[in-house]
Amino acid sequence: MKRALVFPGQASQYVGMGQDIFNKNQSVKDMYAAAEGILGFDVADISFNGPLEALTETKVTQPALFVTSAALFTLLPKSYEFSMTAGHSLGEFSALFAAGVLSFEDALAIVKVRSEGMQTAGENQTGTMAAILNMSREEIAKVCKHASLRGIVQAANFNSPGQIVISGETNAVHYAMEIAKNLGARKALALNVSGAFHSPLMSTAKPDLSAVIEKTKFNKAKVPVVANVDATPTSDPDKIKSNLIDQLESPVLWEDTVEFMVKDGVEEIVEIGPGKVLQGLVKRIKRDMTTGGFATQEQLEVLS
Repeated sequence: MKRALVFPGQASQYVGMGQDIFNKNQSVKDMYAAAEGILGFDVADISFNGPLEALTETKVTQPALFVTSAALFTLLPKSYEFSMTAGHSLGEFSALFAAGVLSFEDALAIVKVRSEGMQTAGENQTGTMAAILNMSREEIAKVCKHASLRGIVQAANFNSPGQIVISGETNAVHYAMEIAKNLGARKALALNVSGAFHSPLMSTAKPDLSAVIEKTKFNKAKVPVVANVDATPTSDPDKIKSNLIDQLESPVLWEDTVEFMVKDGVEEIVEIGPGKVLQGLVKRIKRDMTTGGFATQEQLEVLS
């Protein structure tokens, strides 16, 4: 069976994630100890004990999710085969770790710079995001074009058919929500985020992210990684680097990513990391796709 592994991004975090695998596995304890050294804060304590407000800060959420997902991946049996990986936004770093492109330490060091830069960008230039339900890509493009009279606004996540997230300056996003509702969107929901991710408002995070990516060793991927920015698989280190830099301001093409996997003959898509967000999106894109997930020690023990 051709299997793809997918890794979640921001919004999948919850207090307590990873605690059961930490308690049971010395190797995971070692990963969290290494992470604390790289990050300069106790990521295990915030992940396991909260408070939720601290865990949802971008500079904490992103590294915490990466460490949890990476730790879960390392606990899969060596015999557990997969032929491609992908991740949603931050999850792309977990996908690159799983594909052997980046070491755990190097990936986390990049995630640290990325998350701090994105948090600072959000604080310095207030923006927001909103989910628009039941509108086509063409309709969303028209909505954003019209709303851009009030400021920057663009599609940020093409998550599944009829679920598109927009991102940009707060006034423009709110205006786009009004327009979308007037044009028949089923819902336009403001998201609880600390910035306008995957929009030009993240541009100030780019120089530091580019610098750390350029100085880091990227290996050729052992299996293709399907990139967020173009929903195309690549194993080439230079292409992967440019994809990660572009990803900051570009939309996440998740629907296209899953559709590519389907066309490529993938028969099972397995989510590695907290929550079940991606499994839900996969089912909306391809109802009969076999899905599964590993988020807990109990789920991993089924494999042993």
